[in-house]
Amino acid sequence: MQLKKTMVWDLPTRLFHWVLVLAFALAWATYKDSRHLGLHTIAGYTFFGLLMFRLVWGVVGSHYARFREFSYAPKEVLAYLRSLLGSGIKHYIGHNPAGAWAIFVLITFGLLLSVSGVIVLGGEEQQGLLAGKISFDQSALFRTLHELIAWTMVGLVAVHVTGIIVESLLHRENLIGSMFRGTKWVSGESANVTSHRLVASVLTVSFLTWSAVSLNGYISATEAQPYQPFKGPVLAMNELWNEECGACHLAFHPNLLPARSWQRLFEQQADHFQEDLMLDEATFNELTNYALMNSAEEKKTEAAWKIDRTVKKSETPLQITALVYWKDKHSDIADETWQREKIQSKTNCGACHYDAELSTFQDSAMRIPK
Repeated sequence: MQLKKTMVWDLPTRLFHWVLVLAFALAWATYKDSRHLGLHTIAGYTFFGLLMFRLVWGVVGSHYARFREFSYAPKEVLAYLRSLLGSGIKHYIGHNPAGAWAIFVLITFGLLLSVSGVIVLGGEEQQGLLAGKISFDQSALFRTLHELIAWTMVGLVAVHVTGIIVESLLHRENLIGSMFRGTKWVSGESANVTSHRLVASVLTVSFLTWSAVSLNGYISATEAQPYQPFKGPVLAMNELWNEECGACHLAFHPNLLPARSWQRLFEQQADHFQEDLMLDEATFNELTNYALMNSAEEKKTEAAWKIDRTVKKSETPLQITALVYWKDKHSDIADETWQREKIQSKTNCGACHYDAELSTFQDSAMRIPK
């Protein structure tokens, strides 16, 4: 039977597919390094938005893009998989039963990944759509879930790609190429599919506009004015605290140590790291009260929350750099890096953290100077 070149995948479907691939790849490439949380979030929102578009397009899109056209029953999927081992493999113009189920599973897990990501961002980072609505403690479970779903997605993508390669070899057609071109060589009758260029144009303009707005801060950033994608909470400040502590070093905010640590430090003010603070009673009382009311237990920032979680109740650390959390966050920094001219000390937080003076220590507000 003679084959004819036929449009199968409309332009919006193809744009959705490949931009979704890029968004997931960027999100995966940036998830380990919290310094790139801003880019990870942009990729995540892009991924989420594309999935929402696909849900709509699965109802109103062209023939082979509609969900009802590839909603196969379980027995059809099993029959197709069994046929792969024999010689009677049925050819499908659109998605085959196994590929169709892979699409539904990927979309489902993609939505779960997106929603869990929004929840983690709102809770652990106190940013995004759910900022202030999710507590730090509530987000802990969702972070584990988010990572588990992400790894599951990677596995599903691997299975999906493998299936495409296998089917391409069995049917001797380039399925990956057809998702770029939109066409297949088909024998017999097929549904009429148009390119839907207007929808594709709207989708493209929306994506480019979103990208330009989202990435503008990174593009326009300079060394003198670095970009901070997220702003931390406004912490309670005390002028006397900043004056007394800032006379010798960065005035570390009380949220970086437990209350018992501050209590001990003030009790030992006569021997404050080999220095006598010589605080009068009024100053002592004001600083102590300020420290106790704004300590790590108050969980005003992500750093404070993690410090509170990781310091054992039996411990009373007196140095921030001795904290388990601090050591873990800085474990990949080589000794020679600390000796760089712009750093020179582990207590010189401002050398790397743009928001050190605000004591919010947002993950994405950190860059190690060259």
